[in-house]
Amino acid sequence: MDEQKKLFALDIGTRTVVGIILEENGGQFHVKDIVIKEHAERAMLDGQIHDVLAVSKIIAEIRNELEAKHGPLKKVCVAAAGRALKTERSETAISIKGKPMMQKQDILHLELSAVQQAQAMAAEKHETEKSYYYYCVGYSVLYYRLDREEIGSLIDQQGDEASVEIIATFLPKVVVESLISALHRAGLEMEALTLEPIAAINVLIPPSMRRLNVALVDIGAGTSDIAITDMGTVTAYGMVPVAGDEITEAISDQLLLDFPLAEKAKRDLHLSDTITVKDILGFQTEVSREETIEKISPALERLTNSICDEILQLNNRPPKAVMLVGGGSLTPGLPERIAQRLGLPANRVAIRGIDAISGLNLPDFTDKGPELVTPIGIAIAAKKAPVQYCTVYVNDQPVRLFEVKNLTVGDCLLAAGIKMNKLYGKPGLAMIVKLNGQSVTIPGSHGEAPVIKRNCLTSALDEEIKSGDIITVSRGRDGLPAEVRIKDLIDEVPEKSITINEKQYTIQPAITCNEKAVPLEQIIADRDKVECRIPDTFEEVLRNLNLNFLLNELTPFRISINEKETFLPRHTGKLFKNGLEANYHSIVDDGDNLRIEKRGTLSVKELADIKQLELHQRIPVMFNGKKLELSRGILEFQREGAVLTEDDAIHAGDAITIVKKPRSPFIFQDIFSHVSIDMPAASSGSFVLLKNGEKASFHEPIEPGDHLKIVWPAINNKNSNVKYI
Repeated sequence: MDEQKKLFALDIGTRTVVGIILEENGGQFHVKDIVIKEHAERAMLDGQIHDVLAVSKIIAEIRNELEAKHGPLKKVCVAAAGRALKTERSETAISIKGKPMMQKQDILHLELSAVQQAQAMAAEKHETEKSYYYYCVGYSVLYYRLDREEIGSLIDQQGDEASVEIIATFLPKVVVESLISALHRAGLEMEALTLEPIAAINVLIPPSMRRLNVALVDIGAGTSDIAITDMGTVTAYGMVPVAGDEITEAISDQLLLDFPLAEKAKRDLHLSDTITVKDILGFQTEVSREETIEKISPALERLTNSICDEILQLNNRPPKAVMLVGGGSLTPGLPERIAQRLGLPANRVAIRGIDAISGLNLPDFTDKGPELVTPIGIAIAAKKAPVQYCTVYVNDQPVRLFEVKNLTVGDCLLAAGIKMNKLYGKPGLAMIVKLNGQSVTIPGSHGEAPVIKRNCLTSALDEEIKSGDIITVSRGRDGLPAEVRIKDLIDEVPEKSITINEKQYTIQPAITCNEKAVPLEQIIADRDKVECRIPDTFEEVLRNLNLNFLLNELTPFRISINEKETFLPRHTGKLFKNGLEANYHSIVDDGDNLRIEKRGTLSVKELADIKQLELHQRIPVMFNGKKLELSRGILEFQREGAVLTEDDAIHAGDAITIVKKPRSPFIFQDIFSHVSIDMPAASSGSFVLLKNGEKASFHEPIEPGDHLKIVWPAINNKNSNVKYI
């Protein structure tokens, strides 16, 4: 046999180790030999070697057995167990408020930040490990969101917040390193390395089929490994710790069989409607397939639900089809239950054996079941698409990567432990100011993107790398603190043009910063309080234009009378806006025509009339045949101690004191303060006072309507001359 065409592969599982030799001839693979051995003790746990010596011992036994038939074996193809893969889901959000529209590199940086967060989540479950102790073997985007709403793409989008939710799969480096150690102790060298799910997918789902959304489930003894294909690639991996052994144990419990017989019964039920078993008590019983499925239904439900829940979490929806491989896939009734649970037609869930592998020639003795798909796939996949290590240098530090996919600059940064969310420069310090009572946040300038170079040339995060590449990355510069002038806060400086008493005025806004008048060019600081207000009311407008004297005309006419405030609206000035009466609290708009009437004058007499006050005590009498009214002041108006006459003006704000005088009867002599009498030249100088025709004295009280006279007896009365005031 041509040594160059001989392929030796090992499938190191949780319960068994399978060794297989294939021969390649013209692109066809021929199965030459298969050796299967079970672990003597618990040397494997969840796909990771826990006892290197024990595993190396069983590898050596398989190697020796195969060498006895096929000659020396020095190199071997192996796979890292799919159950060792760690799948995490994470979401990362960034603020994009005020930033330029998002581009491809921004979105990729956001995705890698989410991957790194998932990487940290995987490491947190093992406190002694660091995130870069895990290889990222693939990730897929579940959702993009803009302002918490799902969106198809973030490219050229603007908003307040962008986020991405991803599902990423990681392989612990210790899995690969322990695998290499076990091979070396068994005297073997690793020829090629692959992942078990990749191995099974490569032989069952060629690249031309991977545009279809298909789930491959490898149901082993202790775990069920899951891989998802879509859009031409493997998008996700997963594992559930429920598999074929749980079904075997359920059959053992229900039919009282030891474990090997229960395992055989499980396989027989896949092929026959009835089987005959002999229990541990020696009784032989014939049981039907339906009866057995009914008895182990709870275990079947747990296995079905565990697998389907993981598929839905990894794929976010039911796939188009499901392929089952591995010994546990022979569990009776399992394909039908999975189809029902995922809402798929029954013919979309199928068990696939090695007879489904194209280009494989099988000897007659070979079991064609699904349990050998992964071992054969390891040999073929490792030959066709071996996974290699490559070394790159990130900021002068060597970084080794596991080539399970086309590696990019972003993968190198993740493997180097560089924090993706720390690469962009921080935005400059923002400041908060108050503009007209409203808080306004002014951001600093944006932080700059990191500078990434590959082999001294500017590189993008998704640029593919080759072994030996030199990558440098430097953090972007931080943004500058916010700096703004008042004019930058105001979109348009408002102004009004109005007419007041036929004169044109332009009203400019009043601008203050912290209650001090400032120009529009003023640079403001954090926590400043800026006011930019254009006067709205008549009162504000007149003050802005320094027309306070007109404002005074509109001030209510108030005086104090005997320390009691009195309001006289009829003497207050009037304001007219566009011909209609208004008040000084009314709003003034651009283009308004205003007219202000000055307040009226007020005398003491007018005030007395308004307040219905009687200034004088009066009585009517007849004197020397003519009607006469006698009067005497009974109220005295004083301002600041000075007595006012009836004609004196009273001003707004005056404090007036009114003093009341007591009333007393009028007497005859009061008549002489109202008339002037010229004594006749020919008179003797004596006279007579008459009241109603009778003599009276100067102090004679008089009443309204009395007839009063003064006569000189020696003189002819016709010559008397009386002058009236």
